[in-house]
Amino acid sequence: MNGLERLTGEIAQQRTPDELTPYAAPLTIPPVLRPATDDVLRETEIALRPAWVRLHPQLPPTLMWGYDGHVPGPTIEVRRGQRVRIAWTNRIPKDSEFPVTAVGVPARAPGTPPASTEPGREGVEPDKDVAALPAWTVTHLHGAQTGGGNDGWADNAVGYGDAQLSEYPNDHQAVQWWYHDHAMNITRWNVMTGLYGTYLVRDGEEDALHLPSGEREIPLLLADRNLDTDEDGRLNGRLLHKTVIVQQSNPETGKPVSIPFTGPYTTVNGRIWPHAEVDAAWYRFRLVNASNARIFELVLIDEAGDPVPGIVHQIGSDGGLLPRPVPVDFEGDLPTLTAAPAERFDLLVDFRSMAGRTLRLVNKGPNQPAGVPDPAGDVRYPAVLEFRIRETCGEEDTFELPEVLSGSFRRLTHDLPHGHRLVLLTPPATKGAGGHPEIWEMTEAEDPGGLTLPADGIVQVTGPDGTTKTYRRTSRTFNDALGFTIAEGDYEQWSFLNLAPIVHPMHIHLADFQLLGRDAYDVSGFDPAVGGTRTPLRYDAGRAIPLAPNERGNKDVFRVPGNQMLRVMGRFDGAYGRFMYHCHLLEHEDMGMMRPFVVMPAEAMKFDHGAGHGGHGGGHMG
Repeated sequence: MNGLERLTGEIAQQRTPDELTPYAAPLTIPPVLRPATDDVLRETEIALRPAWVRLHPQLPPTLMWGYDGHVPGPTIEVRRGQRVRIAWTNRIPKDSEFPVTAVGVPARAPGTPPASTEPGREGVEPDKDVAALPAWTVTHLHGAQTGGGNDGWADNAVGYGDAQLSEYPNDHQAVQWWYHDHAMNITRWNVMTGLYGTYLVRDGEEDALHLPSGEREIPLLLADRNLDTDEDGRLNGRLLHKTVIVQQSNPETGKPVSIPFTGPYTTVNGRIWPHAEVDAAWYRFRLVNASNARIFELVLIDEAGDPVPGIVHQIGSDGGLLPRPVPVDFEGDLPTLTAAPAERFDLLVDFRSMAGRTLRLVNKGPNQPAGVPDPAGDVRYPAVLEFRIRETCGEEDTFELPEVLSGSFRRLTHDLPHGHRLVLLTPPATKGAGGHPEIWEMTEAEDPGGLTLPADGIVQVTGPDGTTKTYRRTSRTFNDALGFTIAEGDYEQWSFLNLAPIVHPMHIHLADFQLLGRDAYDVSGFDPAVGGTRTPLRYDAGRAIPLAPNERGNKDVFRVPGNQMLRVMGRFDGAYGRFMYHCHLLEHEDMGMMRPFVVMPAEAMKFDHGAGHGGHGGGHMG
């Protein structure tokens, strides 16, 4: 028995007769929508409709919502500079059933698999308020440089029969963006219904590389899901948003507190654990993590269950092509391909030496080798996608991996004139937070000597140069006063300092950013009960944190682990308006980890009345 058969056997032994067979269904490819390419600005309607989807051959159809009735929605493909206007029209009838059942289940004893690894409601009654939700939707084109009125502002969702009209200039280097619902308070459930899809911008620089295309360029939209069961314990196909309650009644709000959703089943392009038949040739995969909150640790394994080195190369990230290919060898600097929600990965895979073989892309749990179930690590089923490589590919594939990908890429440096922002990501137990993590915008205190410490909202930080600065919290919730106003065309460095162990994937609308560095910090001086520091948060010179090789390109989503300050720099150009930045764990976003900012002409800022400049002098964080 080879390793692949052994792993399949281990999974089969854990399955009950009603569980699902891995790799039973073929990978589906979303249809491609190419708006007209003449000089006339044409309007394209994409209608949101109910859809019945077979997530797996062993399941009954699942009620979902899809763009043009597809889950995922169509792949929209445009050329750089091709301005398009899309009417995202809500065609989901008012009396439509909401497709997601939501429950919160109690946390289990330490050391036991979390409830999120299992299907079914465990006898808990569904949340009636979620069941009563109407189809109230707004679409955000994630990554796009477009005016604030087109960006999918969370409050501007529409109901049945109404359209959200958005115009996209697409004046951006070749890139993979993606679109998804962004409705205020309910994004986590709307996206789970199936409201997501991918969006590709092409340009001449990308064309000149002659990358794999046509049937050998495949979008891979990953999203974890859970399913409900019937009275006999059989999977009924119903989408289940099952979260774990960690606090039954928060003393500040009286409401239960739960952690973000993760589920046992991984869908790829809307199907659970599919397989793809591919030629022994080069392929290009456009991967996006469309999950609510799961961070995938992806590994490609062979028939023996061993990682496959040397055939995967990352050529692009959120903002387009990397300067050079990055080998993904599943060892050394990149032991796994870590994909947080909303991150994108442009991958080239060379199957030429794999003719006749079977490879599997799996999600590695923290406690087990790649491909082995790890229920205690929230990976009940590691399966993601199986590749079945044909014996021949017809004509010989003559593609050669370029040594240099993007001649237009320019590395941003700290020498550029720029402003600074300091944003704290606070622990859930912080005073006044109601059991949820928050975004705190901080401004350097003008007269720190007059403060009595510790104090709510006052934080001291000792940076790499040994200087201690005192900061005052200027906002913590979405509806607090506007804090950041930015002149269009300006460069800014944003520093995210995470005071809690959880990883937050932070997303800033409108702009491309580059990571400047990751700094370790001792954050033990922060007292959640006070809401401020008793001793300064201190830079830890003894823990160097290098940037990963594949996060050195343009990005709009950045993973911020606990006890770290992540420094990013970007230019806010190409559009004006009011935008948002937020944690892309959708449950965190819905629960308040989201803040607005405004971009306006520098000339207009001279006449500002002063309400929009909080934080502009927020202090230099190196």
